[in-house]
Amino acid sequence: MAMQTHAGDPGAWTRFDLSRVPSPCFVVDEARLEANLRVLADIQARSGATVLLALKAFSMWSLAPLVRRYLSGVCASGLWEARLGREAYGGIVETFAAGYKDDEIDEIVALSDHIVFNTPAAKDRFAARVKAADHPVQLGLRINPELPLGEDPKYDPAAPGSRLGTPLSQIDAAALRGVDGLHMHTLCEQGLEPLLAIWDHIAPRVHELAPRLKWINFGGGHHITRADYDREGLIAFLRRVREETGLHCYLEPGEAVALDAGVLVGEVLDVVENDGPNAVLDVSATCHMPDVIEAPYRPALLGEGGAVQVRLGGPSCLAGDVIGRYAFAETPVPGARVAFLDQAHYSMVKTTTFNGVRLPSIAIWNSDTDALRVVRSFDHDDFRGRLS
Repeated sequence: MAMQTHAGDPGAWTRFDLSRVPSPCFVVDEARLEANLRVLADIQARSGATVLLALKAFSMWSLAPLVRRYLSGVCASGLWEARLGREAYGGIVETFAAGYKDDEIDEIVALSDHIVFNTPAAKDRFAARVKAADHPVQLGLRINPELPLGEDPKYDPAAPGSRLGTPLSQIDAAALRGVDGLHMHTLCEQGLEPLLAIWDHIAPRVHELAPRLKWINFGGGHHITRADYDREGLIAFLRRVREETGLHCYLEPGEAVALDAGVLVGEVLDVVENDGPNAVLDVSATCHMPDVIEAPYRPALLGEGGAVQVRLGGPSCLAGDVIGRYAFAETPVPGARVAFLDQAHYSMVKTTTFNGVRLPSIAIWNSDTDALRVVRSFDHDDFRGRLS
């Protein structure tokens, strides 16, 4: 698969002095984050749907007070995220995992308001323990609509052979016993049209099942805060689903919450001349931006432009720790700073200390006030503490 380029929006980052933070460092613009949250809160208010933050994409809990001012809660992917959601965010905590461990399920139930199971068998196995909770817990079942519309099958939960969700064609009365709602998540960085197509595909069956249910959760992957997203169409769609089925609607965006709200700042350590200049950074694809290799994709670089093509790569010993080729006015020298755009989501949550590479610090900047604070730095103890 050819490497795709994610454009990113430089926005206010053109005014940010990269030397103000340690390197490497994730920097999140809380003003841009709040602008995204306002858009999502407007969708929530005008559609009547409930919008939750997907912690798997963005779980920077130091900004939880800001998030909870606008959204109704979070969705978690297991015990640790559920605990973080309950302790830091409040509101609704909805938990979905493809599989639950027997020795964790009771704590997950205690932390959750909704718990979604991947299969009817898992639901039946743990239903009694959900009912035994000392607070009301809604029980959901994840479905696979069996209509793959993703650009890459690797990231499409509805692709043939997917382990995520029970195929809708297998849902019967027994599967829905004790179930309050249906959950689906089939989109990835997509607009409204694929959602409408999926709804058209599943609507007849959902209408049949609706009298047994209270809600439907359309999951994440909705690029709602992207400038060209049809937000009015989304509001109309959510209202129509509620009117036609009587089901309350949920959305759980992750990327849309932090879209274009963060950068990853790095520094040039050395330059190797081999088939052109190769700049070695203290930013690593494999350690700090693994989707660059796994997707793969080429993150946009702040201020890119010029006649000199430079390959940028990380400091690890992995030969494939390459971020991509970028245009510079001249070959960068050791000490020069760079910044990769749109790195608040799905990068910070995926970092590793492979090869002993330092984890990036985490900073919050406000593009309206220019206030800056470093909220977390990492040291050798963080690396050593993960090993034994």
